Amino acid sequence: MEISLHYAFLPHDDPDAALAFYRDALGFEVRNDVGYDGMRWITVGPADPSATAIVLHPPAAEPGLTDAERRTIAEMMAKGSYGAITLATPDLDEVFAQLVARGAEVVQEPTDQPYGVRDCAFRDPSGNLVRINETR
Repeated sequence: MEISLHYAFLPHDDPDAALAFYRDALGFEVRNDVGYDGMRWITVGPADPSATAIVLHPPAAEPGLTDAERRTIAEMMAKGSYGAITLATPDLDEVFAQLVARGAEVVQEPTDQPYGVRDCAFRDPSGNLVRINETR
């Protein structure tokens, strides 16, 4: 059996700010931008079309959510404790410097972790944690 990861989903509360971060700061391509009923789903990813893509979605559009659940999601997003993703690069220092120069919110500078990974972390405009691992 062959299975691969095709999409990862991250919530956004401001599609234009999310697009500016993922397209302009990270350099991802926009693969799809779909609007419906005042909301937007934006699919972004690396230039390699076979690479996994990220779907930036409005969390309030999830069917079956109560108003209380929508408020809880909004509160968790505001605290930065709702969504997270880990990306990878062969040159962590270069990527870190470029993201800092483009105004990304730094959570953690490049660090050698005790579990054998060198990484850094940022927050996207919706509060999602974006961790970047260095591949060796």
